Amino acid sequence: MGTLKVERVGGLAGYGAPGSALQATGEVAVAELSDDDQATVAKLFKAKGRVKASGPPIADGFNYRMTRTASGKSQTIEVPEDAVPAAVLATVKEEFR
Repeated sequence: MGTLKVERVGGLAGYGAPGSALQATGEVAVAELSDDDQATVAKLFKAKGRVKASGPPIADGFNYRMTRTASGKSQTIEVPEDAVPAAVLATVKEEFR
C-alpha cells in the first residue's frame, strides 16, 4: 500500500518556506490507517489535492503537503488542514532545522 509522508506548510511561522528554521513532518504506512482514513486519503489524491476547506479561509492557516509512495512511484498533493484525517495529522512533529 505504500508510505504517506506529510509536511505542514504555511502559517504564521512559515513552515516549509525556503530558509525556514521550522519544519513539521511526519510519515505513516498507509496500511496502518483505518479503512475510513485510507478512503479519505485516496479521495484526496484522486482529486489531486483540489479540495476546499470546509469553512472560510483562516488567516495564517496551515496546508499539508502529502506525498504517497507506492510501487516505486511518488505523487504529491497539497490540501487544507481540515481535509487531512486526524490520524495523519497526529504523525506530524515539529523540529528546528
